[in-house]
Amino acid sequence: MIPLRDANPRHAAPLVSWAFVVVNVIVFAYQAYLGESRAALEFIFDFAFIPARFAAEPGAVFHTLVTSAFMHGSWLHLFSNMIFLVVFADNVEDRMGRWRFAVFYLLGAAVGTGVHGLFSAGSPVPLVGASGAVSAVLGAYIVMYPRQHVQTFIPPLIIPWVIASLFGRFPRFYLLWLPAWLFIGYWALIQVMEAGASLGVAVEGGGVAWWAHLGGFAFGAAVHRPFLQRGRPGQLAGSIRP
Repeated sequence: MIPLRDANPRHAAPLVSWAFVVVNVIVFAYQAYLGESRAALEFIFDFAFIPARFAAEPGAVFHTLVTSAFMHGSWLHLFSNMIFLVVFADNVEDRMGRWRFAVFYLLGAAVGTGVHGLFSAGSPVPLVGASGAVSAVLGAYIVMYPRQHVQTFIPPLIIPWVIASLFGRFPRFYLLWLPAWLFIGYWALIQVMEAGASLGVAVEGGGVAWWAHLGGFAFGAAVHRPFLQRGRPGQLAGSIRP
């Protein structure tokens, strides 16, 4: 399922959220520019999170708990994280204020990365991606706005162009408004199942950092409250849906 937008009004421009998107895009563009050169390998070695290296010398690579969250492995990896960030982060930033949200986001990245390190101790595979930080945003959002609705694209199970030709247009039943508790709750359930299945399985060639997702999500759900500013707009009484 792909979130397209939510129906939750914001009260200020989410400048920090947009800034994080811009930084992620710029860093990935730089990675793409480096290609598969020696400089690219050095960049990954210096700024990606490598569990085995962190376990051996945590002080020397402590920064990678956060810097790895601004790196991505592919355009699809980048897009999937940024679409979730764009859809959900604006309202969280609204409630926290810009600087508190910035600290919350970076801490979510560090916690998610650290949890991944705990379950992948000794692994030489670099971890990159904003998933831990974005998961923290999702954790905060589902607690603060469980009844808000998210417009969701449901990928068709059969070739969409065939369906489109039958209907004369792209069928609307692939676009659903789902309550945030259902959309994010389903997402969280997938993370729990996949993380459980990954226990004891060595992943030498890379993969999805399920435990980083869960770590960031748990952090956001449990620890977001101290970051909230008084007087900021909160949960509306009813379910919001266009």
